[in-house]
Amino acid sequence: MYLNKAIVIGNLTRDPELRSLPSGIKVCTFSLATNRVWKDKNNARQESTDYHNVVVFGRQAETVAQYMKKGSSILVEGRMQTRSWDDKTSGEKKYRTEIVADRTQFGPKGGAPSSGTQNAESGKSAGPKGQEQELDTIEYPEEDINPEDIPF
Repeated sequence: MYLNKAIVIGNLTRDPELRSLPSGIKVCTFSLATNRVWKDKNNARQESTDYHNVVVFGRQAETVAQYMKKGSSILVEGRMQTRSWDDKTSGEKKYRTEIVADRTQFGPKGGAPSSGTQNAESGKSAGPKGQEQELDTIEYPEEDINPEDIPF
């Protein structure tokens, strides 16, 4: 059995580039950065960044090019593929490993996780310039629910 599956969540390092194949199929390419944080032997925080080349085809390519921009957060699910070609200027063989996306899912707007700090007691969030914004909250009933009251 073989498995070629890649799932990455990260931020775009540049704006997506949308092109068309001679057949008319749209192709979108972009680069994605993923961060890894760990503590070393001395308990010091270490961080490393990896960069991934991503290719998306068809309608999904058009959607990514339309809504994503540098810094946007995105989940990409697909397969790893390495292509090779001969460089026209130097004549040497070049290689490029990329993720060919089957599925993409946009992350929170702005790329990074929510930037506002939430006050749990008031249900408000500190927005831009310290302005408070009302958050949607769920109001739970005070009384207990009797399982016999459920109709199914």
